[in-house]
Amino acid sequence: MSSPVLIAGAGPAGLTLAIDLARRNIDVRIIDRATEFAVGSRGDGIQPRTLEVFDDLGVLTAVHAAGAPPAVIRAYIGGQMAGEHRMGETAEPSPTVPYPNPWFLGQAQTEAILRERLAGLGVRVELGTALESLDQDTDGVTARLSGPHGAETVRTPYLVGADGGSSTVRKALGIAFTGTTDDSFRMLLGDIRADELDHAFGYWFATAENPMDGLALSPLPGGSHFQFAAPLPGDTEATLASLQSHLNRLAGDMKITLSDLTWATVWRPNIRLAERFRVGRALLIGDAAHVHPPTGGQGMNTGIQDAYNLGWKLAAALAGDDRPLAGYEPERRAVAARVLGISTELLGKLTDGAEDAMKRGEETRQLDITYRDPGDTRRIAPGDRAPDAPLKDAEGRPVRLFDLFRGPHATLLCFGAADDLPPVPDTRVVTVVRPGAPVSQGAFIDVDGHAHTAYDAIDGTRILVRPDGYLGTAP
Repeated sequence: MSSPVLIAGAGPAGLTLAIDLARRNIDVRIIDRATEFAVGSRGDGIQPRTLEVFDDLGVLTAVHAAGAPPAVIRAYIGGQMAGEHRMGETAEPSPTVPYPNPWFLGQAQTEAILRERLAGLGVRVELGTALESLDQDTDGVTARLSGPHGAETVRTPYLVGADGGSSTVRKALGIAFTGTTDDSFRMLLGDIRADELDHAFGYWFATAENPMDGLALSPLPGGSHFQFAAPLPGDTEATLASLQSHLNRLAGDMKITLSDLTWATVWRPNIRLAERFRVGRALLIGDAAHVHPPTGGQGMNTGIQDAYNLGWKLAAALAGDDRPLAGYEPERRAVAARVLGISTELLGKLTDGAEDAMKRGEETRQLDITYRDPGDTRRIAPGDRAPDAPLKDAEGRPVRLFDLFRGPHATLLCFGAADDLPPVPDTRVVTVVRPGAPVSQGAFIDVDGHAHTAYDAIDGTRILVRPDGYLGTAP
């Protein structure tokens, strides 16, 4: 048996990569230095593009069942109800975008769902196991671990650092983590109960003098807790008493008793981007490669998509084709830089007290991420996200393009007849015909022409969809 790919860090990014590799029948080992699984909501916003990733990985049903849509926010200014609003406009599902809105679920619950999926593929997280050091050569990486059974030296063809902002992998590789840290601004994030409040809503509390300088309580699905988020002055500690005092100051005469603080952290603006995402056979994903403000809900989602981009490329490299893996760093580092800019701009609005500081637009949903050549002006081009569309099979049963993309394979979309195509390795060939056209066995009918329109296709058009749901170059 070949040596497994080693993933250091079992947060959302590491778990996503482990699932993607394991479903490809690639040996994988995932370790985490923590002795217990993390608790707390942390990154509770799941963006639409991540929902599409979860659809492909087979966890979307569980995520939908455990989570909830964004709650309406009730704003209280000086203890008086000032109105209701949403953080962003709600969109209706469309043929090309089946999951257009964010979904909310505490990060600990998301990780539990990912771990269960991974266990179903025969892989379990090894807690209490830390990467201590590493060396690499042209054939692989030698990693030294410490764990419940003592020291261990392992050999792996690839090592992936998903081990957070203080990444041991990144530091061992000598990769600079450029950016800024602002110790003058401190934000408290925590999970707490406030039983006098209706858990079906979110809340904003502020004074009339500073209506945009307040605290937010966001309902967490699956229980009675809210995520508490507020700037904290000075050296205030993250204690139940300090939170209660902070809320009392902003809530006026409202009597709200906080209880059961299950998790809390004080966050300081530490906004950083690794100068490299890869050195030889060691790679970085998630917070090991980029650290975001919590504003905009981008950090966890960007890390998950790093992993989704990397999985199929590692698989190709292990099969002897290094070309896709060469694209990991340029594709994902450019995206991380852009997303960091979005998060930082939103943080600036929050600290400046801008009226639209709580608003979220299309740019936070990550559906517009593209890897296309900047000079390519075509309406749809290699590097773009592959849109969904409704189809029918030869028997008239409804099928979606996402149903056909689901799995570890690439997909070659052939609009019109595809009789002259030779077999394409590791690729599913899907023939799409217009309504009324002859339907051969295995072909699919384009419902109302949505697929042809989405892909700007005419008969004879061939489009390759990569395993990560982005367009490649068709053979």
